[in-house]
Amino acid sequence: MILPVLWPRSLLWRTFILLAILVIVTTVGWFQIFRSYEREPRARQISQNLISAVNLIRTALITSQPDKRRDLLSEIAERERIQVYPSEPGERVVPLPDLPLLRLVSEAVRKGLGPDTRFAIEREGQPGLWVSFHIDDDEYWLRVPRERIERQIALRWLGWGALVLALSLLAAYFLVSRLNRPLKALAQAASAIGMGKMPEPVPESGPEEIRMLSQAFNQMSKGLARLDADRALILAGVSHDLRTPLSRLRLGLEMSGAEAQLREGMTADIEEMDRTVNQFLDFARTDGGEPVQSADLAAIAAEVAEHYRRRGKSIETDFSRVPELPLQLMSMRRVVLNLIDNALRYGEKEVSVAVRAEDGAVVLQVADRGPGIPDSEVERLKQPFTRLEVARSDKGGAGLGLAIVERVVRAHRGRFELLPREGGGLVARIRLPLEGQAAA
Repeated sequence: MILPVLWPRSLLWRTFILLAILVIVTTVGWFQIFRSYEREPRARQISQNLISAVNLIRTALITSQPDKRRDLLSEIAERERIQVYPSEPGERVVPLPDLPLLRLVSEAVRKGLGPDTRFAIEREGQPGLWVSFHIDDDEYWLRVPRERIERQIALRWLGWGALVLALSLLAAYFLVSRLNRPLKALAQAASAIGMGKMPEPVPESGPEEIRMLSQAFNQMSKGLARLDADRALILAGVSHDLRTPLSRLRLGLEMSGAEAQLREGMTADIEEMDRTVNQFLDFARTDGGEPVQSADLAAIAAEVAEHYRRRGKSIETDFSRVPELPLQLMSMRRVVLNLIDNALRYGEKEVSVAVRAEDGAVVLQVADRGPGIPDSEVERLKQPFTRLEVARSDKGGAGLGLAIVERVVRAHRGRFELLPREGGGLVARIRLPLEGQAAA
């Protein structure tokens, strides 16, 4: 369970770590192969040196005069740094560790000097490679310094191997970062499109496959921009053309002298058509062209709520002090208008509006006591021209209100949620991240 948590999410680091593991495993494998092939020749060389040293010293001791042996041993110790000591009863000896190299050395030396040859890594607290030999019935120890046995060339090989490993990892990171850069640009451009913005064309460079992907993405973004512009132009044109006949109908109805009941019904229908036209215009205007400025979301919500109160609507408010955000004022005002209008139309009572700061974001919440929305229909209702078939669908509308909210909130890097209200009803919640934060 630890690996998924520690495993990086970015393609750059995932690929680099995999390449690094491959390089490290390859280097370790190469080093193990080198050690395996180098072990036997090295053991043979060490054992031959030990056998030669023991034989020469034994011969020298046997053939030298007894009164000259001490001087001979002193000269050997001074010149060759090899000491010879007589074996003593009860001496403290540390045997050789069980290592493959030392096993090969001990086996080869016993073949040359005899099976009763003993070895030690330390004698009487003095380290070194100790080898025993016999002259008649007397046993002696020959001590060879460990630095004469250990090969410094192996350490140099390790240094070169570490340098090659570091250069390989550096080259792997450079190659992966070069491949990851255009992919990261594509991801950022796709994220911008998801937030309702139109990004700059991504560079069409790199390997052929990535270049083809960038070209296809740029063509797709141009097509989406053209489609969105055409749709906005059609909606704006049709909606604008409908305004004039609606105004004439309203004026003609007021001057017609029709019965009050008939006039009220027709006026309501005209107002519903006018609201639908306004939604078309609002949807056509949510193109990200409005400039961004620092504003207080609580102040915007308070202004809209007061607008409905002056029209006789009952709205509860709970506004906390929140940091200012970079907002498109008119677009955000349309968001609050749509949410409150939706709550008043379908919820009818106990409509409340709240703004607060929470977990690195500013939260706007509009709640009502209407029939609510099934969880399975929430995402579908955020799409343009979609309406619920039951409960909340008999109040008219063009099915654009929630789509407008979704587009504006996404353009502000926020999140729009439709949640069930405790005790019945619906909660429309918007989370706008503070500057430098990501939407939760």
